[in-house]
Amino acid sequence: MKISIAGTGYVGLVTAVCLAEIGHNVTCVDIDEKKIGILNEGRSPIYEPGLEELMVKNKERLTFTTDYKNAYKDTDVIFIAVGTPEKKDGSANLQYVFGVTKQIAESIQQDCIIVVKSTVPVGTNDKVERVLRENLKKDVHVEVASNPEFLSQGTAVKDTLNANRIVIGVETKYAEEVLRKVYDGFGLPYVITDRRSAEMIKYASNDFLALKISYINEIANLCEIVGANIEDVAKGMGMDPRIGDKFLKAGIGYGGSCFPKDTKALNWLANFNDYELKTIKAAIEVNENQKIKLIKKARKYYDNFSGLNVAVLGLTFKPGTDDLREAPSLQNIPILLEDGANIKAWDPVGIENYKKIYPKEIKYCNTIEETIKGADICFIFTEWPEINKFDISLFSKLMKYPLILDGRNCYDLEKVKKAKIIYESVGRNTVNNLLEK
Repeated sequence: MKISIAGTGYVGLVTAVCLAEIGHNVTCVDIDEKKIGILNEGRSPIYEPGLEELMVKNKERLTFTTDYKNAYKDTDVIFIAVGTPEKKDGSANLQYVFGVTKQIAESIQQDCIIVVKSTVPVGTNDKVERVLRENLKKDVHVEVASNPEFLSQGTAVKDTLNANRIVIGVETKYAEEVLRKVYDGFGLPYVITDRRSAEMIKYASNDFLALKISYINEIANLCEIVGANIEDVAKGMGMDPRIGDKFLKAGIGYGGSCFPKDTKALNWLANFNDYELKTIKAAIEVNENQKIKLIKKARKYYDNFSGLNVAVLGLTFKPGTDDLREAPSLQNIPILLEDGANIKAWDPVGIENYKKIYPKEIKYCNTIEETIKGADICFIFTEWPEINKFDISLFSKLMKYPLILDGRNCYDLEKVKKAKIIYESVGRNTVNNLLEK
């Protein structure tokens, strides 16, 4: 099939490459000329394992352009995969969705299906259909379908090619049949429903996972108080098939492009309709507090951070991505800088993006060893494999004062107990093999 995709972010680009992988001819449209130039060189503008390799493999079926009129005029299916960033009030900003919708309406010259893949509030597909019909220039038949994505950054290609379901929200059998032709090559199970239910499935799924993370983090905080071990607690919980073991890893909160935005958007939607989602509201509050948990722990050892040499390991919101959106580092580092700390930071892929925010205020390092050398305290914000595999004994050898605050529980406590360090994590007992400071 001939498919066009509006937007070349995580969702749009990954969707395009994976659809090309199963044989479709895909044209990607973006207003960013620099990004399109990079894509036409066979390079990915985002860090996502496996993506660039598939781009090269399927280059004959992939086209990248800023010319939306030609891209939309004679295509079978058009996916809308533009951003829906969070507004100040927590609602989703839909200006890009409706802007692209008008472009599509003015450009299409044959019957086609418009598929909203962007995460949008319930009822948005109905509005997209109205905007389309109000702006059509040709007498063509168009239908709108909802097709939310469920990929995770860092595993987006795998998540798309091996999804556990494809959700399709349609109002007619014809639209369903067309989208089945799009996706049948994946060989995956379908959930066929109406558009509003499909839109809600996306929010309900993401927000449930956010709830699960916030719940285990609250239990972890209580474990620290009563002397229980959150890892043992999570293991015992996760073996119950009614609960499952996914998203039960305690830490310093969720981040990224989905969970923070989607919880706030659903909370806003409920409030707008004079309804209160108490569980979602609580999850948002718990997560915000959890992100600065390590700063609170650090205050037990230092009244302030003025003049301290601070090592930061991990800048991105999670491993496997260079995305900084809602990363805990973005809440903690400003506090440290405002207090007068001297910061050295390491991240295997996130440094270039971080330099756009703090070009000179932080010293960026190429190795963990360089980062922790001479440090008075070390914060771990992201559980990169390099950190998990790092020799714990080097903290005491290289740091001026080996105080490690681990927000991702990277190290086994039994191994930590053999090192001459102070080690605090989340939901576990403190290990202090030094004299009290």
